[in-house]
Amino acid sequence: MNIVLWIVAIVLAAAFVGAGAMKLLQPKEKLVTDPRMGWAEPFPPNLIRTIGALEILAAIGLTLPALLDIAPILVPLAATGLVVMMIGAAVTHGRRGETQSVVMNLVLLALAAFVAWGRFGPYAF
Repeated sequence: MNIVLWIVAIVLAAAFVGAGAMKLLQPKEKLVTDPRMGWAEPFPPNLIRTIGALEILAAIGLTLPALLDIAPILVPLAATGLVVMMIGAAVTHGRRGETQSVVMNLVLLALAAFVAWGRFGPYAF
C-alpha cells in the first residue's frame, strides 16, 4: 500500500505542478481564452495566481517532505489542502454547469483524500 500511496502522490504532484504553473505564469487574458479555464473570467488576476501558487506548494508538500525526511507530517496536510481546494473547484465548475470539470475535480479530490487517509492513518511516515 505504501507504494500505491507514493504513486498516487507523485501523480497528483505532477498534475498540480502543471495546473499551478499555468495559473501562476500565464496572464489572465490568455487563461480565459482556454475553454478549460473559462471559470477564471470573474476572478481577479491575483486570486488566480494565488490558486496556482497554492497548487504548486501542495504538489511540493506531497513529495519532498517524505523524500527528504523533513517534517513528513506535511504530506497528509498538503493532501488535505488539495481536498479543500478541489471542493472549491467542484463548486465553481458546478455553478457554471461544467460537468466534465466537476468529474475531474472529484477524481482529484478522491485521490488526495486517499493520500491524506493513508498518510495520517495506517501508512504514516
